[in-house]
Amino acid sequence: MSSFSNTDTGSKTADPYTAKNKDEVSLKEKVEDLFTFIDKTKFCLFTTHAGDSDLLASRAMALAAKEGNGFDLLFHTNTESGKTDDLKEDSSVNIGFINPSGEWASISGHASIETNRDVVKKHYSPALKAWIGDLGDGKHDGGPEDPRIGIIRVKAKTAQYAVSRRTTVGGFVELAKGIATGESPSVNKLRHIDESEVAQWRSQ
Repeated sequence: MSSFSNTDTGSKTADPYTAKNKDEVSLKEKVEDLFTFIDKTKFCLFTTHAGDSDLLASRAMALAAKEGNGFDLLFHTNTESGKTDDLKEDSSVNIGFINPSGEWASISGHASIETNRDVVKKHYSPALKAWIGDLGDGKHDGGPEDPRIGIIRVKAKTAQYAVSRRTTVGGFVELAKGIATGESPSVNKLRHIDESEVAQWRSQ
């Protein structure tokens, strides 16, 4: 794949922020810090390829559970909604988490829709009734047997994320120094987990 460039910086790195904040640690630390962050954040933007166009669509969703040693991310869904139509056409998805401090995580993978009632019951929450609704026909009542309630399982393939390496005050100090000196601040831990690392963690 070709890359994009708009200038030549010679021997100097063109992206000093990434170079300064890239954090190489053990796989265990990378994975555990990622899971801690997404468990704490919980809410995300779930992005699919819109089934009727070449555009992308994002929806706010809440993480319901994790399986597959943590790299299967599960979400409740109404099986009759637009996102399930999108997934039928293209299973590729991205899940983006962010908190008010600017820490973030981006997870890419493939999604499947599960309607097995044992799986649904295992992860069912009574709060779903408010979102799904009771149609009053004795079948579509928003309960665990309602066939409209399904689980979207995302099998993560890669992840990248940034968590803060400093307190809020410390981050502001670093940023102020950067503005004054032109030197990129060291404020985050930028980490990447590739496909082989995800597979390795799953197999443990």
